[in-house]
Amino acid sequence: MPYDDLQSFLRALELAGDLRRVKVAVDPELEITEIVTRTVRSEGPALLFENVAGSRYPLAINILGSQRRIEMALGMHPEELGESILRLVERMNPPSLRALWSERSTLRRLMKIRPSVRRRALGQQVVEKSPDLLEMPVLKCWPDDGGRFITLGLCISRDPVNGKGNMGVYRMHVYDGRTTGMHMQIQKGGGFHHYSAERLGRPLEMAVALGSDPALTIAAVMALPEGIDEVAFSGVLRGKRTPVARAKTLGLRVPANAEFVLEGVVLPNARRSEGPFGDHFGHYSDVSDFPVFEVRAITHRRNPVYPAAVVGRPPQEDRYIGDATQLALRPLARLTHPELRDMWAYYESGFHHLLVASVQTRYTREPYKTAMGLLGEGQLSLTKCLVLVNEDVDPRDPSAVLREIGRNFDPREDFLLIARTAADTLDFTGEKLHHGSKMVIDATGQGQANGGPVDVPDVDLRGIVPDAAKWRLAGGTLLVVQTRDRGREAVQRLVASHELPGVHALRGVKAVVAVSQDVDIEDDVDLIWGMFTRFDPARDVVFTKAEFRGAAPVYSGLMGIDATFKPGYPAPLVMSPEVVEKVDRRWDEYWK
Repeated sequence: MPYDDLQSFLRALELAGDLRRVKVAVDPELEITEIVTRTVRSEGPALLFENVAGSRYPLAINILGSQRRIEMALGMHPEELGESILRLVERMNPPSLRALWSERSTLRRLMKIRPSVRRRALGQQVVEKSPDLLEMPVLKCWPDDGGRFITLGLCISRDPVNGKGNMGVYRMHVYDGRTTGMHMQIQKGGGFHHYSAERLGRPLEMAVALGSDPALTIAAVMALPEGIDEVAFSGVLRGKRTPVARAKTLGLRVPANAEFVLEGVVLPNARRSEGPFGDHFGHYSDVSDFPVFEVRAITHRRNPVYPAAVVGRPPQEDRYIGDATQLALRPLARLTHPELRDMWAYYESGFHHLLVASVQTRYTREPYKTAMGLLGEGQLSLTKCLVLVNEDVDPRDPSAVLREIGRNFDPREDFLLIARTAADTLDFTGEKLHHGSKMVIDATGQGQANGGPVDVPDVDLRGIVPDAAKWRLAGGTLLVVQTRDRGREAVQRLVASHELPGVHALRGVKAVVAVSQDVDIEDDVDLIWGMFTRFDPARDVVFTKAEFRGAAPVYSGLMGIDATFKPGYPAPLVMSPEVVEKVDRRWDEYWK
């Protein structure tokens, strides 16, 4: 059965033993973050905090923080949905009555895309006479955050030129009771709408739904093609038309069953400092100027529940939501890329930093064609590192991917650097905001490297890198070295030693990476996080040799990556010791 609202989903979770109520008083500043972070990492239940200091509203969190809860929300495995739509499209070419009948269940689901307009809405049972955001249990998630942030607002807008709708999740820095920041990153639909509105000199109407049925939340996170309305698409996810109602003060339709709805405008040509904020790359994002949202009205249902999410150093709840969206949409990529067999964006890297695609190579260099196509599509255009593997390789298996790099990667033929490109708003490794680079590694065997996993002899690498603390050979091809200092010098020493007479420790190794001491190199999640969030390809990748043939750069030897923490990077997220001690002391009390 599809869920009509957040509270019905919470009741279902509780009946399934997958929700815990916390009745004792808790602080929305930091304490809830520490509790939920521990819960996610132990694969624990959704949490409902009934007594949040400073607010009369309960707070729900970790709502979608497991594969089981995602499947409950959608009524199926998310990949089933994408495969069924792909199958329908393939079987309807050419169309036939037999194909229509065989795919009737998918057709019925697709017919739910048109929202159902309601005259009465649960989310408008109460209209606040004096709207005040400060009455809500808004979280301060990390010690150096610039204030409290709304973290799970479904932000709804309409293009002022063509009228097409969009819904996305953008963090909102709460400045006062009626004003917030609106952190619309590049390549986001709301940001495009704001751009159009500013060109016309108009304010952009925007409504923010807080607390929705889970299918609507998942749809808001999805990287749908520009111009496809996520509110409408949520009906396809749910298998039931999404109920909407006309906003009280805006010309927008809003989710009828939301817990809260904030109605307001994003002013043209108005910016205000936003942040810092501990984001899902596991570091603080720096203070920067972003658009301003003015709240004109707040409506809510009687006895509403405020929703929240915490992001930070992985794993967090967004891992499961992000994985669900790519599982649902991944099969559809084969409509435009028939050679694509599978692909996977790694949550450990913040999704945008590492994408692996398995492809069928039908002609020479076709994998590069696939790479260029993927890097030109929507939010995939923000991918920093793309690795191509053969069609029989599971892109979700990092060990298998590394083995393919060891077997097939030859930097003279299989490495492509794309400098001076747009970068994710949260990526701090480029020369400045939104400026970065990309790299593509072709491990499909086109370069005929014919290598393979190797065993690094049990030698003391400190003979090459004096300040090496520890090291590990990952996947038989990637040598990871944890350094105390001077990461660039360590990488340069390692790649230079590759061809020194008498040095056999690195024979057969294809790549080395230097990481800082706060990265646990024995833990794959921490290693992928510490590696891919801390380097820019154009600035931090080096090879044993690099030369030009005409205008084309050619690389050879060992690839080295300086993924150490560098001056100018924002600090990684660490909870304050006082809060850690407080939660340690109160842990048993929370669950009574």
